Amino acid sequence: MNIITPTADGSNTLYNETIGEHYHSKHGALQESKHVFIDAGLKFASAGKSEISILEVGFGTGLNFILSFEYCTQNKIKLDYNSIEAFPLTLDVINQTGYAEYVAPAIWNDFTANYDQALIKAQNISPLCILEIPHTTLAEFNADRKFDVIYYDAFSVQHQPEMWSDEMIAHACSFLKPGGTFVTYAITGKLKRAVKANGFTIEKLPGAPGKREMLRAVKALV
Repeated sequence: MNIITPTADGSNTLYNETIGEHYHSKHGALQESKHVFIDAGLKFASAGKSEISILEVGFGTGLNFILSFEYCTQNKIKLDYNSIEAFPLTLDVINQTGYAEYVAPAIWNDFTANYDQALIKAQNISPLCILEIPHTTLAEFNADRKFDVIYYDAFSVQHQPEMWSDEMIAHACSFLKPGGTFVTYAITGKLKRAVKANGFTIEKLPGAPGKREMLRAVKALV
């Protein structure tokens, strides 16, 4: 069961009773998503580009997606967004998050009108956006192409340690293009070593409120 819970910046998150953890930071769901995935990930990786492909690990409430969709729409960047989700939320639950107030009405409407179908196959939800939410686990996910960015937004290592194993990180990193960007809210010595072992240059950045640091890494060009 998922319970709507307010966070410190006024935005809501969900508490997953099965996992025992919130989907977003209790210090601020909206500001964490913007800080980690939009500012440190999307803006960094899309600079000077007219199109971008993103693979997200953990679609969850869709907050990272709608913020990415709005940013790309505003900046006329074509967005191809794939997001793995083993346990997709119902549209009713997503509508209860209150996230509609953080993006333009057209962005929210395009998202919610296509959400259920995007769980089945890729949807052209606007002239500038394709959304696909593979209903699978990361371990079972496969793709015949590479992506520009990975948003690694799994539950924490304390509650979902299997998602942070060396093997799982290597599997995720295999879907990035040379020069691609891996970004996540977490940073540990083990994670840094795992990412670096797959040919990445590591960068420690200031974390979102409540976390001192976060990780961004760029895959070697060769």
